[in-house]
Amino acid sequence: MRNYELVCILHPDLDETAFNEAVDKIKGWIGEAEGSVEKVDNWGRRKMAYMIRKQLEGQYVLIHTKMLPDTTAELERKMSFLDPLMRHLLVLAN
Repeated sequence: MRNYELVCILHPDLDETAFNEAVDKIKGWIGEAEGSVEKVDNWGRRKMAYMIRKQLEGQYVLIHTKMLPDTTAELERKMSFLDPLMRHLLVLAN
């Protein structure tokens, strides 16, 4: 298992329930891949450097996770279909 950091930018118009559902869905996909979620940091609404999907703000969340390297591609494929998710970045953590 390797440590990863996953930063997600979700649509700014999501209410708290929809935001939590999207984060829970991502955490569920990590669990399905036999990974574990170590910590979830909600950074809140932040202004972005450039427009994404005609939005200048986004709701940021940082997820610290442990996963097998082979499962990261499948996680990123599933996240590409999650509509409220505007951008994500999965990086190997030290």
